[in-house]
Amino acid sequence: MSQSITRNHFDEWMMPVYAPAAFIPVRGAGSRLWDQQGKEYIDFAGGIAVNALGHAHPRLVQALTDQAGKFWHTGNGYTNEPILRLAKMLIDATFADRVFFCNSGAEANEAALKLARKYAHDRFGSEKSGIVAFQNAFHGRTLFTVSAGGQPAYSRDFAPLPPQIQHAVFNDLESAKALINDQTCAVIVEPVQGEGGVVPASVEFLRGLRQLCDQHNALLIFG
Repeated sequence: MSQSITRNHFDEWMMPVYAPAAFIPVRGAGSRLWDQQGKEYIDFAGGIAVNALGHAHPRLVQALTDQAGKFWHTGNGYTNEPILRLAKMLIDATFADRVFFCNSGAEANEAALKLARKYAHDRFGSEKSGIVAFQNAFHGRTLFTVSAGGQPAYSRDFAPLPPQIQHAVFNDLESAKALINDQTCAVIVEPVQGEGGVVPASVEFLRGLRQLCDQHNALLIFG
């Protein structure tokens, strides 16, 4: 393709799922970005919190270059040394004894919700399937996670939605208490609501959710 690329081409060629900025970044270094015209920006988004090391960090560039010279993607038919080393590092640094790697936060939350239902069904029976989430939350764009998100603007066009998901008021323990019962398999909550306005959950609220989940044999998912 020889033609010059402009931001207008996004509106012409891409599905309108997102509304990106009016400029196209072409280069980054640390916390800075430069667009097609060479204008410099401070990147406060950081890839929606993905680029914790900034753009083009030399150690990350070197690691990616080294791996690219060995092999790329293998699928699920093989494992590999780097992923196993990382899994062990995560186990040693956290409460977990197993690791599941995936491609996005949506996929991680989808897996967590599925595992919560399977755990409950295996131990308590299929009637224990309820999920309690919170208004104005965001957990991803799969059908399951967008339903848990509690933002009708994101989910109303895709009905019928997965059943047995209820939404309480964030940071309101009494609201959550009214919904959590012995048929609840999981409570999913953001410790800091992002799309809800960057609102942190209070310590008392999170401790109360932990106690309610323990009381009703439900899993607590930080998603």
